[in-house]
Amino acid sequence: MKIIILGAGQVGGTLATYLVNEENDVTVVDSDPARLSELQNRLDIGTVVGSGSYPNVLRQAGAETADMLVAVTSSDEINIVACQVSYTLFRTPVKIARIRSRHYQAYKELFADEAMPVDIWISPEGLVTNYLKKLIDMPGALQVLDFAGGKVQIVSVKPNLDGELVGKTIKTLRGELPGIDARVVAIFRGNHLLPLTGKTLIQPGDEVFYVTATAGVSKVMAGMGRGNQSNKRVMIAGGGNIGTSLAKAIEDSYNVRLIESEAKRAQHLIEELNNTTILVGDVADRSLLSNENIEYTDVFVAVTNNDETNVMACLQAKRMGARTAIALVAKTAYVELLETSSEIDIVIAPQTITISGILKLLRRGDIVNVHALRHGAAEAIEVIAHGDSETSKVVGREIGELDLPPGTQMGAILRGEEVIIPHRDTPIASEDHVVIFLADKKHIPKVERLFQVGPAFI
Repeated sequence: MKIIILGAGQVGGTLATYLVNEENDVTVVDSDPARLSELQNRLDIGTVVGSGSYPNVLRQAGAETADMLVAVTSSDEINIVACQVSYTLFRTPVKIARIRSRHYQAYKELFADEAMPVDIWISPEGLVTNYLKKLIDMPGALQVLDFAGGKVQIVSVKPNLDGELVGKTIKTLRGELPGIDARVVAIFRGNHLLPLTGKTLIQPGDEVFYVTATAGVSKVMAGMGRGNQSNKRVMIAGGGNIGTSLAKAIEDSYNVRLIESEAKRAQHLIEELNNTTILVGDVADRSLLSNENIEYTDVFVAVTNNDETNVMACLQAKRMGARTAIALVAKTAYVELLETSSEIDIVIAPQTITISGILKLLRRGDIVNVHALRHGAAEAIEVIAHGDSETSKVVGREIGELDLPPGTQMGAILRGEEVIIPHRDTPIASEDHVVIFLADKKHIPKVERLFQVGPAFI
């Protein structure tokens, strides 16, 4: 595909890396030549210096023949105008815009060809808020990913020594959890992906990815030694868009305290939030954290717009007794470094969450959901099987008969309203929603080809 990306920041740069690695023709537009030069030094991309909303800049970037425009600059207005220009002058087939302001998001009817021709708009703050809420709602989970309209989840967890599943083989999973059908789809020991067989052991400290019907997730968490605690007290560091929306999303279910450094902003938050205690001060101030009984805090979430502040605040909170510390960190180098540290429990890269919302539009076949995992190295997808035994390579065939790439697992099937955890002898039916885990996303094209129907399918 020929794709134009507007904005060479964290999201735009990370997205360009994904797309180039998948052999797309990518051009990045930004008003900062230094950013573009840095990207071009490490990626095989085209670059154009200028404002992405200007017709001549879009034309120079190849908008006349582009398949997709992804506008992810820091300005909602530039993103919207760029989509309008691209539609009006160049009839670009797919136009995606990052929209951050809630004032725009509140009026979904704005985004249509007869108004603002944005085919899909993405709110990074909204996506990150939902992601954080799931982690708070499920103590002990490292990632919680929804599929099949929320009926199926893939969860990442590091087992505790006292879990009844720990030290046992994955083939015993069903026997140890009667009434729960679940499947381990990947185990990473350090950075090493283990080959999965029935004899593979679950060990403390492993990163285990499992899939099950959403109703069974908590019982599997308990089996991993992560189900004996609940979250009640949450402290949020940072009263920006993400901190505010997270507080609003959870304040009726948890005891929430929010620290904001600017008094004027704090006053605004007092008026906007109903059930959240607002504190004014430095998010890493020991005396403030001590006065607020940080040692009794279940989850400390640092979501300021500064990576270093988030890291320092989490380190301080964790050392003073907070049970779980979650840091929002945009810089890839920081994320990779911090994930090897045991002091911060969860490090979240917002650009990876945002990009997951875009990737499903780039996949071939009827792929309806995509989640990037492990900084984009792995991927989980939901794909719909179409056709019949004559036109499809999967419909009517058992899982064990399929030529799946290494590290690829069929995790779950949604058939109508029924969630099926498949085994080798489980056949795939037409219109099944199949949830697939790929430990290495380079195998995506092979899986896409596997699910594509033949020319006889109508």
